[in-house]
Amino acid sequence: MSFVYEEDKIMEFLLQNKSEFEEYLLSEAVNVRGKIEEILLIGNVDLLNNAHKLIRYIVEQNETDMITFAEQEGVTWATHSLTLSFKLEWIQAIRRTLWIFLYKFEDAKDLFSEDSKIFFDLEKKVNEKVDVFLKSFFVSYSDYKDKLILAQQNLVENLSVPIIPITSTTCVLPLIGTIDDTRIRIIEEKVLMEIGKLRIQTLILDLSGIIEMEIEMINDLMNILDGTAMMGCKAVVTGLRPEVVIKMIRSGVQFDGKAETKGTLQQALMDYLVVT
Repeated sequence: MSFVYEEDKIMEFLLQNKSEFEEYLLSEAVNVRGKIEEILLIGNVDLLNNAHKLIRYIVEQNETDMITFAEQEGVTWATHSLTLSFKLEWIQAIRRTLWIFLYKFEDAKDLFSEDSKIFFDLEKKVNEKVDVFLKSFFVSYSDYKDKLILAQQNLVENLSVPIIPITSTTCVLPLIGTIDDTRIRIIEEKVLMEIGKLRIQTLILDLSGIIEMEIEMINDLMNILDGTAMMGCKAVVTGLRPEVVIKMIRSGVQFDGKAETKGTLQQALMDYLVVT
C-alpha cells in the first residue's frame, strides 16, 4: 500500500482546495446546510470555520487542543439548546469529506496503487455502516431524552402551581419561593385553565410562602386576578407579608375589588369551609 501519512502535505493540499472542501462538505450535510446562518445568530457558532479547525487538529494529531475544543463546543451547544442531531450530522459530514479529500490527495500522486483504492473503498463501506448506527442511536437517545425533559418540566410546573380542591367549587393555590417572569406565566396559564376545567368558583391564593416579590410580578399578579374575575371566579388572597404590602403601597398598586383579602390561609379555609 502506497499511502503515507504526511500531515504537512495533507494540510497544504486541504488549504489549496478549501473552497472545494467546503462545497463538498455542505453537500454532505443536507439538513445542516440550511441552518448555518441561524446557528451563527443563535450561538455565534461559525460551523465552517470550526470545521476547518477540527480538521487541522485531526490531521496534525493534536489531541489536547481537539479535546479542549470539543468541550468548549459542548458547552456552547448546550447553552444555546442546539440539537445533537445537527451536530452529529455535521461531524459525520466532516469525516466523510475529509476521507474524500484524503483519497483525492493520494490519487494525485503517481504511485496511487490498487491497494490504496481497496483501502479507501473499505473505509467508505465501514464508516457508512457506523454512521447509520450512530444516527439511529443519537436520534433515539435525543427523542427519548426530550420526552423525559418535557415530562419533568410538566411535573415541575404542576408542583410549582399546586391548585388544591377543598370543596367542589373552591380551590387553594399555595405559592412558595420566588416568583419570577417564567413562573408568573406558568401561574397565569395554569390558573385560568384550571378555573375553566374544574369550574372553580372561589380560588384562594396563599402568598404566605412568598418572601419577596418585585413590583413587575405584583402587576402581573393583578392581571391574573383580572383574568380570574373575567372567568366568573372569586379570588381570595391570603398571607400577604408586610414587605410585599409596603411595596404595593409605595407603588400605588391596589386590589380595587379584584380580590378579597384574609390575614391567613387558616382564616380563609374556616370561612369558606363553614359558609359554603
